[in-house]
Amino acid sequence: MSTSADLVTVLKKELKSAQMTYADLALALGMAESSVKRMLSKGDMPLSRIDEICRAIKLDFADVAKRVADMQPLLSGLTEAQEKAVVADKKLLLVAICVLSQWTLEQITGSYRLSTVECIKAFAQLDRIGIIELKPLNRYRLKLAKTFRWRPHGAMMNYFRDNALLHYYSGGFDGNGEVLQLVHGSISRGLAPSFVERIQRVAQDFAQQHQADQKLNPKELGGYTLVMGMRSWEFEAFSAMRR
Repeated sequence: MSTSADLVTVLKKELKSAQMTYADLALALGMAESSVKRMLSKGDMPLSRIDEICRAIKLDFADVAKRVADMQPLLSGLTEAQEKAVVADKKLLLVAICVLSQWTLEQITGSYRLSTVECIKAFAQLDRIGIIELKPLNRYRLKLAKTFRWRPHGAMMNYFRDNALLHYYSGGFDGNGEVLQLVHGSISRGLAPSFVERIQRVAQDFAQQHQADQKLNPKELGGYTLVMGMRSWEFEAFSAMRR
C-alpha cells in the first residue's frame, strides 16, 4: 500500500473515531459531501486540505504522520548492498548494532568513543540505507521487523564469521544468564523444520522482551547476544574418518 493510501486510511479511521460523517466533514470544510467522498476516494488532496481535515477532527498532523509511518511494512531482511554498506565502516556498524537495540543518541555516545556529530552522521547514513527513519531531535524509528534476520551468506554474517565467531565462542558461558548447549542426534528430516520454527520463536521472544524492557532503568539491563543455529553438520575430523 502506498503512503498516500495509508494517509487516507488513517484519516478515515480518525473520522470514525470522532463520530464524524462525510456530511459533517463537508460542512466543516465548506465543501459538498460528494466532493469530500471523491477526495477521500482518490486520495488526491494538497497538504493544506489535510491540515484542514486534521483541525476538523481535532487531531495534530504530527500524530497522523506517526500513524501513517507505523503502518509502513517493516523489513524482515536487507539486500546484500545494504549489508555491505553497514559493514564497510566500523563506526557505522557499531551504531547499526546499537539502533537494533533501540539505543538513544545519548546512550551510544555515553557508552562509546563516538562524538555526537559522528553518531548523527551515522544515523543519517542508516536512514539512507533504509534501516531507520530519522526523526527530529535525532530520534528515529527502526524499520526492521521483529523477525528480521541477516542474510545467511551475506556481508554481515560473513563479517561475524571472520571477525567475531571465535571470540564469541571463546567465552566460558558460565556467567549469570549464560549457557552453551551442544546437542547432536539423528532425527527425521521431516521433523527438522519444526525445530527451526521453535528456534525462531525463541529469537522472537528475545526480541520482544528486549522491546518490553526498554522502559526499565538502563542500570537494570544487561547486554546479551543470542546466537542459535541448527544445521546438518559433522565435525571435519570425524568426516575425514568416514569409510
